[in-house]
Amino acid sequence: MAATKALLMLENFIDGKFLPCSSYIDSYDPSTGEVYCRVPNSGKDEIEAAVKAAREAFPGWSSRSPQERSRVLNQVADLLEQSLEEFAQAESKDQGKTLALARTMDIPRSVQNFRFFASSILHHTSECTQMDHLGCMHYTVRTPVGVGVPPGVVNIVFGTGPRVGEALVSHPEVPLISFTGSQPTAERITQLSAPHCKKLSLELGGKNPAIIFEDANLDECIPATVRSSFANQGEICLCTSRIFVQKSIYSEFLKRFVEATREWKVGIPSDPLASVGALISKAHLEKVRSYVKKALAEGAQIRCGEGVDKLSLPARNQAGYFMLPTVITDIKDESCCMTEEIFGPVTCVVPFDSEEEVIERANSVKYGLAATVWSSNVGRVHRVAKKLQSGLVWTNCWLIRELNLPFGGMKSSGIGREGAKDSYDFFTEIKTITIKH
Repeated sequence: MAATKALLMLENFIDGKFLPCSSYIDSYDPSTGEVYCRVPNSGKDEIEAAVKAAREAFPGWSSRSPQERSRVLNQVADLLEQSLEEFAQAESKDQGKTLALARTMDIPRSVQNFRFFASSILHHTSECTQMDHLGCMHYTVRTPVGVGVPPGVVNIVFGTGPRVGEALVSHPEVPLISFTGSQPTAERITQLSAPHCKKLSLELGGKNPAIIFEDANLDECIPATVRSSFANQGEICLCTSRIFVQKSIYSEFLKRFVEATREWKVGIPSDPLASVGALISKAHLEKVRSYVKKALAEGAQIRCGEGVDKLSLPARNQAGYFMLPTVITDIKDESCCMTEEIFGPVTCVVPFDSEEEVIERANSVKYGLAATVWSSNVGRVHRVAKKLQSGLVWTNCWLIRELNLPFGGMKSSGIGREGAKDSYDFFTEIKTITIKH
């Protein structure tokens, strides 16, 4: 009988210790479709233990000086960087993304974030005003709401949304929730947290437009828009899924865009030449494919990708969750492919005539996370960016982030912002103190 490979068994991390669980869930390698790992199927008991650990750790950690906490965050960054290859391999294996992307973006960005906030914590100031006629002085102080890295400060509890997620967000001793994910899940979080008046930061989905005017530099625009559409298999909330191209350059753009899209190789995550890896799960792959089928049923054209081009994979990866980057045209703005978040390697390309028209169409969906504008006209860039209902607008670029500035969406794309000041405001409670002298 052939020997079976031992599965990786993950454990919860609570109060500084790795702890087994009584129940586990299978986790699949997206590149093969095979179970490679078992994850704890935690519930209320594990959440209670984690909350208790955090509660007991909070007084000591929150009383540490900013300098001490900064040193801890920098140490975390150093450890991540020292094990970059190990973390990149694990991230690629778990998510299906290319190893190259995990090595060059995911893990380095994690390191950067820790170092940024380790520095940011040292430079916050409080407010102070005086009322001389009343002999009073007012000032503000901020007290932490969450906790950091000694035992109990960071607790990691695995599980499903209905079991462990609901236990966490409805727990009366969890004062705030920061969530990144889908709108339906955010609605459930809001319902469960409402009786406790919890603070919420919700970073949700997007149906992000790219607006390409006739004076755009296509040599820069096309490769950047291919990347913004298909990076990480389109599984980035900031990916472009609606491309509006001014009619005078539509044919040229479409021809060159499809050619450039076909250059993006779909391959196993370890392939250094692969630009696109596997989608996160079989269910998600089927969901993304269903949108392409709906588009065809509506009379749209598939210019490349799903059902048009051949996907070539090694025998071992035939059952993996791979999909070719897909470009759809001849589709109406009311189509589900133009209004719903697909979160996969699918984008729609449609023509437009005027600036006013395209702004209205770009703003016509319920989401408002991000947008890109391509034009060499500086006045137009500022004008359009101001009118777009998006929390972020990139002009003549994509995915350039400045952590000092706010990050987040409008409308159904979320509540709240992240960034140096915004994160500081969210993860602390402000208190005004008045002293009469």
